[in-house]
Amino acid sequence: MRESLGVMWRERALLVVVVLLTFLVQHICATKTKKHACNPSSCGTITNIHNPFRLKDDPKSCGVKRYELACENNVTVLYLFSGKYHVQAINYNNSTIRVADPGVQQHNCSSLPRYFFSRSNFSPNRTNPYYVYGIKSLVFLNCSHPVNENLKYVKIPPRCLNWHSKGYHIYAIGGDVKAKDIEVGCRVKLVAPTSWWGLDTNKSSYPVLQRSLVYGFEISYSGYFGNFGIRYYLVLCASGKNFIILIYLYVLILYIITRI
Repeated sequence: MRESLGVMWRERALLVVVVLLTFLVQHICATKTKKHACNPSSCGTITNIHNPFRLKDDPKSCGVKRYELACENNVTVLYLFSGKYHVQAINYNNSTIRVADPGVQQHNCSSLPRYFFSRSNFSPNRTNPYYVYGIKSLVFLNCSHPVNENLKYVKIPPRCLNWHSKGYHIYAIGGDVKAKDIEVGCRVKLVAPTSWWGLDTNKSSYPVLQRSLVYGFEISYSGYFGNFGIRYYLVLCASGKNFIILIYLYVLILYIITRI
């Protein structure tokens, strides 16, 4: 009887601990949210920049530092890895930001991306707040022979790209490109990301592929809102000394309960 009462008491005590810790974390997060509440900023065509984003010249209490954007020549800019990307849109409903490589110019078929990265660059952690999913690829290839039977291959006019060597042909394919899509005798020259829809059809033309590069690609920042569970919720809302205090209290109370 005593043992059952002791177990019941410990379970109730543990429940109280969890409730108190949850209340404490929510209080800290609410304080941080209030701190970051500022009037929206604007730069160029991006007119509603608010938490978690901020511009470099915004007050320090606004937004989150690692989601900082720049306003250069009236263009909203995101510095990502070693590249500088132009922000095309921010969707606060699905927690995505769409960016485009500044090297790609509309109505200029010879323009190409300046910066490159791989999916392995993206992982939700403390140093990189973004991750990708559902991004398509635009692959440029140099082929030693004409590719006529594969409808995915889009011929690039010689006036657009000067990669042509004697006897070689330049093509591009877009969408969810697999290794099996690379024809024998073709070598990959460049891979660029895009979130443009409709690239998996066999009706693409080079202007459409070029438009997909101008459109850019989407990356998600939803880890900020805790979509990865309590771990992100704690780390982002109770960082620094507060986080250490929470963990210390949690371990201490658990130790006391188990000793009773």
